[in-house]
Amino acid sequence: MGTIIQTFSPGLYAITDNRLTPPDRLIASVEAALQGGAVLVQYRDKASTAVDRLNQASALNSLCRNAGVPLLINDDPELAKRVGAAGVHLGQDDCTLAGARALLGPDAIIGITCHHRLDLAETAKANGADYLAFGRFYTSTTKPGAPAADTNVLTDAKELALPVTAIGGITLDNGEPLIRAGADLLAVVGGLFGGTPDEIEHKARMFTRLFATHHPLAHFPTDRS
Repeated sequence: MGTIIQTFSPGLYAITDNRLTPPDRLIASVEAALQGGAVLVQYRDKASTAVDRLNQASALNSLCRNAGVPLLINDDPELAKRVGAAGVHLGQDDCTLAGARALLGPDAIIGITCHHRLDLAETAKANGADYLAFGRFYTSTTKPGAPAADTNVLTDAKELALPVTAIGGITLDNGEPLIRAGADLLAVVGGLFGGTPDEIEHKARMFTRLFATHHPLAHFPTDRS
């Protein structure tokens, strides 16, 4: 099982989106998020061709490696293996955790979507997950049909002693209660991406400051340039 706690501190988990981070802006957008202090990046693209996804993921992996930040691939362990990414994020209906672990090895970071359910988190831990993701907590344009989650699940999940991720409609205005409830990572899509690189970096830096203020293990942002 990967050593996620030693890999990065609590903070912003930046997730790409082919609408908000199209190919011509993907690298510049993620670079800006990294400059602002993102501690984890996920490449999520449900629309591009296999060739384009391979090229984009490869470029992102090089960028993230240079920044010292892990890159995870959404729902695709084989693509993660091909580009040498740090791991994958899996939904409940994706490849099994055991299958991903067998392909990617013991040091890969594997996160699991647990929706609003602690029982799914308990199963994920038993199967060797490295972090647990809960949500949606607010109205989400990325996954509007996802079941709503209560912040109590973040607090309860701390007993499982794995990093806890909150996702779903998170912005700078509503992230603080999630951190206070127990979130170690805020997974953000629309609340981060879609603007200019300067705007993205500013938002990322503000998320990083939010963690530094409200999470006991987080640090104030530093310039990665």
